[in-house]
Amino acid sequence: MNALIEQEHARRSKNGHESAARLLIQQGGYVSPDAHLWEDVLVAIVLKKPVLLKGPSGSGKTKLAQTISHYFQQPMQSVNCSVDLDAESLLGFKTIISKDGETVIEFVEGPVVQAMKKGHILYIDEINMARPETLPILHSVLDHRRMLTNPFTGEVIYAHENFTVISAINEGYVGTSPMNEALKNRFVSFTVPYLTGEQLKMVMTDSYPNASQQLVETFLQIGNDLKKQVMNGLLSDEAASVRSLLDAMGLAEHIPVQRAVQYAIAEKLDDKIERRLVMELVDTWVK
Repeated sequence: MNALIEQEHARRSKNGHESAARLLIQQGGYVSPDAHLWEDVLVAIVLKKPVLLKGPSGSGKTKLAQTISHYFQQPMQSVNCSVDLDAESLLGFKTIISKDGETVIEFVEGPVVQAMKKGHILYIDEINMARPETLPILHSVLDHRRMLTNPFTGEVIYAHENFTVISAINEGYVGTSPMNEALKNRFVSFTVPYLTGEQLKMVMTDSYPNASQQLVETFLQIGNDLKKQVMNGLLSDEAASVRSLLDAMGLAEHIPVQRAVQYAIAEKLDDKIERRLVMELVDTWVK
């Protein structure tokens, strides 16, 4: 493990040093698809670079952010972007309360303000779902200034030294739009691919320790086939979602594999031809 990461982990940790390897294999922890992704993302975090995670739905972007939060024992504030996201959703809002018998106006701090003041991780999910005019308010937060003038209160906020920003995007999905260059250039960008092979097997056995070896191998084969068809352009990205594959495997401990895959994977696809192809692939591995 990089010495820079180890030093920062020891500084932030409340319970002393704990190896990254242990965290990676613990139940519920993120498993890196290659030898460098996990460590390289941590280096960017330690250097206080805003991190952008790019990848298809279900590839583990949120799980990676959660594992970083656990690794540094650092709470996480989450923002789920949509076209309805506005400055109040990010920074907070004013409300009228009764205090000591008087009616007063109080400002309720939003996730950005709380994360900056308390040194939390700010996780912005599906950042490319937000309206482009909403996000420029974060520019000074994301660059070298690491500060913000709250337009609702006039308060100038300087980020806590542990403050971290992680964003995630699903590229090319309905409802998304390209990030503007001014925003994109403030991030260090990492591609998060789907897990395969031994890493996927580790996640499966960790998630369902009582599953039979035959069931694990069956779903490994199904997962590999789905990914191949996605790469060949015959299935949309969500068909190879690790999250959906694990959901199907959990169901398959109690119901037939075909029905489990139908409910957890096939039925979520919009295209009838894609749904049929998924079930045909399953039939080749389940007799």
